Amino acid sequence: MTLPWTADTWPIAAAMIPFPGRLHDGSLVQDAAPEVWAASLTDVADAGFDCVDPTDSWLRVADLDPARRAEFVAICKDLGLSVPAISTSRRSVIDPEHGDEYLAYGHRVIDTAAELGAGYVSFGLFGPFTPAQQKALWFWTEQGVKNPDDAATYQLAVGRIRELARHAADLNIQLSLEMYEDTYLGTARDAVRFVTDVDHPSVKLNIDIGNLIRLHRPVEHWSEMIDLCVPFAGYWHVKNYYRIEDPSGAVMSHPAPLMGGTINWRLAIRKAIKAGFNSPFLVEHYGGDGLGVCAENREYIRRILSGRMIRT
Repeated sequence: MTLPWTADTWPIAAAMIPFPGRLHDGSLVQDAAPEVWAASLTDVADAGFDCVDPTDSWLRVADLDPARRAEFVAICKDLGLSVPAISTSRRSVIDPEHGDEYLAYGHRVIDTAAELGAGYVSFGLFGPFTPAQQKALWFWTEQGVKNPDDAATYQLAVGRIRELARHAADLNIQLSLEMYEDTYLGTARDAVRFVTDVDHPSVKLNIDIGNLIRLHRPVEHWSEMIDLCVPFAGYWHVKNYYRIEDPSGAVMSHPAPLMGGTINWRLAIRKAIKAGFNSPFLVEHYGGDGLGVCAENREYIRRILSGRMIRT
């Protein structure tokens, strides 16, 4: 088996979700001085990362003017951080109010990825937080926005993702579609159906099954989701949760390190590699010292990638 990178060089990016998109005074990181971005990115570099995904819940790099984007790039370069991918969040191309705006934004993200030398972009079909989710300790314990059970909207989603895929293909960029509850990628079977319906070689699945394992409701077993989806695996967000299912039917979950939660990531990554997975990883974690947990998760993945079962 020939792998695209070694265990030491495989791109494993830090997500910027541990860093809020608003500062203490309520202003947006988007509008902040570059020194503010540099402070957060320095934390990332100090945690041992050489790759970062400027997750757009923190900073919309695609919406910076050229001069400010150049400042962002310079900060990353000075810190030794490359940008292998850009992830978008809660900017669905079928949003009932902003879908057209978010489609145009998706095209800008693809152009920006090419400008930054990033070969991967993650898109999702999940909507903004509801008021209840904004108030909850863990947002996934409250019901979020659902994609409509409507054939026309489904086809609109397929068509718009295919439009983005054609643009991405022109720039040699891979799109990765994030699995997320109550969207057209909300179960393993739905995700496989959607990516198959898009039917474009530049489109893969972001098998972020942590988004589903954490739900306080019945879900598919993690290994079933992996088995169904790894043939389509692209740029991959990885995180883990402790999941408790009481005989009464009650379900509870809590963020966990990759090595300690419900999903067996050693087995999941081995299955993906065997199926031909050849994209970067993004490590995520909610709560506590999220960046510190992400750094430990990065090293855990490298140990898995260095194992003899991967390399044979």
